[in-house]
Amino acid sequence: MNPWILAIRPRTLPAAIGPLLIGNILALHLESYSWLIAATSMLCAVLLQIAVNLANDYFDFKNGIDTAERLGPVRVTQSGLIPPTSVRNAMIFCLLMALAVGSYLIWHGGWPIAILATAAILGALGYSGGPYPLASHGLGEVAAFIFFGLVAVVGSYYLQAGDTTINAWLLGCAIGLFNAAIMLVNNTRDIRTDTQAGKHTLAVRIGEAQSKVLYQALIYLPFGLVIAGFLLGILPGLPVLLAGLSLLIARKLSSDFYAVSGEALNPLLGRTAKLTMIFSTLFSVGLVFTA
Repeated sequence: MNPWILAIRPRTLPAAIGPLLIGNILALHLESYSWLIAATSMLCAVLLQIAVNLANDYFDFKNGIDTAERLGPVRVTQSGLIPPTSVRNAMIFCLLMALAVGSYLIWHGGWPIAILATAAILGALGYSGGPYPLASHGLGEVAAFIFFGLVAVVGSYYLQAGDTTINAWLLGCAIGLFNAAIMLVNNTRDIRTDTQAGKHTLAVRIGEAQSKVLYQALIYLPFGLVIAGFLLGILPGLPVLLAGLSLLIARKLSSDFYAVSGEALNPLLGRTAKLTMIFSTLFSVGLVFTA
């Protein structure tokens, strides 16, 4: 496979696309709806996700976390496929591209979007790098929940509507939980090597047994949230019903996550990201018909 394809980690991109899809489609019924805003916000999110992946590849190598003993997919910096300076420059380029694309969103959305954009760029750099790497202090899942859940869904809806609603926040929480589960799979797989490298992820802190319990909560709670939203009259029934079909995938993931560990968790990383995308797509289809 082309080393740069390995570096951008395509299997993780649904984590960026899914929440932007829901946030934009949630505003589809509004007269102010803009397809240009929808496309631009989605492109900006994908660029930020790629930048996060490149930053993780680069900083984990520079900090001695990625070694020849790693169990996960090939990391291009550690394996020597791409020089560290090239990965670093590509990361900077993606951040600058995200800022260039996002400048239109900032112009459209004003100071709240400017604040979110600044936080997103700092989060991309601070996830693996900087004086206090979030991933090394047990905050990776929290960062995924905030940036690829609340910020992505609520922020994209705000760009379309100029305001926020409780259903946007509820869906932001649901998608954020799914994306936190993606992060947890990655960190649970790497418990042994992260412990050796002094990287204190959430999985390292609570151990593999509790990580497996937490994973169940992260992939099941989103369904509880949208069902509660329907019962409270916040969310329409058709999107909730369609998204509920992905519960079958969640159940299979739940049983498989319990059964394996270490390197065998690699396939579950992409499958959990697919769950995020399938849930988001089904819910969005329901929103389109409702609108």
